[in-house]
Amino acid sequence: MQVHLIDGTYELFRAWFGAPQAQAHGREVGAVRSLVRSFAMMLGRPAQPRPAGERSRLPMTHVGVAFDHVIESFRNDLFAGYKTGEGLPEGLVSQFELAERASAALGLVVWPMVEFEADDAIATAAHRLAADAAVERVLITAVDKDLCQCVAGDRVVCWDRFKDQTLDEAGVIAKHGVPPASIPDLLALVGDTADGIPGIAGWGKSSAAKLLTAYGHIPDIPDDPTAWTVAPRGADRLALALRGSRAEVALYRTLATLRIDCPIACDAASLAWRGVNRPALDAICDELGVERASLRLAIAEA
Repeated sequence: MQVHLIDGTYELFRAWFGAPQAQAHGREVGAVRSLVRSFAMMLGRPAQPRPAGERSRLPMTHVGVAFDHVIESFRNDLFAGYKTGEGLPEGLVSQFELAERASAALGLVVWPMVEFEADDAIATAAHRLAADAAVERVLITAVDKDLCQCVAGDRVVCWDRFKDQTLDEAGVIAKHGVPPASIPDLLALVGDTADGIPGIAGWGKSSAAKLLTAYGHIPDIPDDPTAWTVAPRGADRLALALRGSRAEVALYRTLATLRIDCPIACDAASLAWRGVNRPALDAICDELGVERASLRLAIAEA
């Protein structure tokens, strides 16, 4: 079997910025309308033929979808500059809970995260499922570089479903310059503006990738640049910045490291998709102001 892990927050944000706004019963529902149609299409799409040597990715049979029920998480307690929900459009935030209920009505296992983040839930599920011999492959349906740290060989991959492209371990190295295990170190050194991680002054992706390719993780990079086995441009300056920021960069690495211990049910059996919940989906369609038939659900209904 193949298991699909969906970043629901990413999907909702994408729908918000890509779909027209729409009102139903006095509230904004446009993003969730788009989300439901998109998920229904994924679930109902038949298997597609693949070139020799490639594995089919559809139809989906085992699925979990993670949402940030709130934007803040335990990381905000560790670092005041970490991302918050400040400045998010109210019309988007007001659809968070509706998106979770709509996904559940489609029969998907939903993880609404509060203490942890949606990415942590996906990392936890990917880690546990990769150890299950019955699981052929885990496809993380997101292209966020944070989630690249979850990739393992060609067994756990990131899937850009809009381009229908997968990113395996070799692909992560080609794209980011480091293997999946070093992604948190890379983000700690160069920063991640999306998450509010500032990084270390003067460190760029190229120099960080060279050092991490040689040493793997930040704690293993020597303080003395004359001991380095690689020679990035401005080695003395980079070493000085790192020496003076060891405590900060250790914190940034913690922030960038996804947790694999979330208390969620994510074994393969629990993620088996058994069809939509028709009464719940009818109620959701009423909230969205759409006809269920308009979703073109070519899928089983429970």
